[in-house]
Amino acid sequence: MTQVRPETPAAAQDIVFDHVVKTYPNATVPAVDDLSLTVPAGEICVLLGPSGSGKTTALMMVNRLAEITGGDIRIGGRSIRDLDPIRLRRSIGYVIQQTGLFPHLSIAENVATVPKVLGWGKKRIKERVGQLLELVGLPVDEYGRRYPSQLSGGQRQRVGIARALAADPPVMLMDEPFGALDPITREHVQDEFLALHERIRKTVIFVSHDIDEAVKMGDRIAIFREGGKLAQYDTPRTLLKEPADEFVARFVGADRGLKRLTLTRLADLAGSGELSPARPDDRSLPVLPADASLRAALSLMVAEGTEGVLVTAAEGAPDADGAARADGTPAGGTGAGGRVLGVASLDAVRKAGTA
Repeated sequence: MTQVRPETPAAAQDIVFDHVVKTYPNATVPAVDDLSLTVPAGEICVLLGPSGSGKTTALMMVNRLAEITGGDIRIGGRSIRDLDPIRLRRSIGYVIQQTGLFPHLSIAENVATVPKVLGWGKKRIKERVGQLLELVGLPVDEYGRRYPSQLSGGQRQRVGIARALAADPPVMLMDEPFGALDPITREHVQDEFLALHERIRKTVIFVSHDIDEAVKMGDRIAIFREGGKLAQYDTPRTLLKEPADEFVARFVGADRGLKRLTLTRLADLAGSGELSPARPDDRSLPVLPADASLRAALSLMVAEGTEGVLVTAAEGAPDADGAARADGTPAGGTGAGGRVLGVASLDAVRKAGTA
């Protein structure tokens, strides 16, 4: 593929909801009631709540698909009320559950939609399309001339993300974007998006109905209760450890302690000295890489009937002090499971999960 020089990305901007109210005509209660929160620039905020709690309405007000009844929303310090709705929408990336791709346009033409509307030149559009399709793992030479019907669900969702990024918006809105995917594809696309977000750092508002997805995807989570009221707005760790009230506690689930284990990696145990040195008789233990979560470690221990897992360094990572191979010899080579950093015991996982 021809290498293209990427454009300098637009800086992410914060989003401020300032006492926002939305009441639909003939409604007896607001869809969103006095919503105030700030999404810091470059973070992912997940809106979560039961059906009819106003989370999708809150998202739609950001690009004025639903007009505010009261209060204000500011993007980068500027009120959306001061912006032309059409120009505002063209400046915001938008991803929906069924992707919304045009079936009669090729993949490259779909990604080029907004840049064409904005009047970009053909060369600039071609370079941008190639750059974005490469970024989401769909090289333009292989996929650019295909049509949406010729792609898998996961591939179509990646095209939808590429199209949302085409004009390099500072803000992205994602309305249950992965809800229609099967569980395996969904997890894979979630991981891909998080890796992509590490590179592009846009401000994202992400609507979901799945607490596990919210914990995985969000830097912050806003939980809505019925009547469009904000019940709690916090980081996933704080939300799971300190739910604001009984409604939040019930919504996140009685297994919130297990959910908290997804927020800590085995690498965190290695960094804090919580791994035990590997011994020769630990060779029979199951193996996980250091970037696996404590929840994955606990699940594997239960499945295998062990009280520990061998933790291996990520491929290409430098040896840690005191690391050993699974046979108990000093680190430096790689075995079936790679370089072993130590053993994560059941007690260590339990202790880290309650910290």
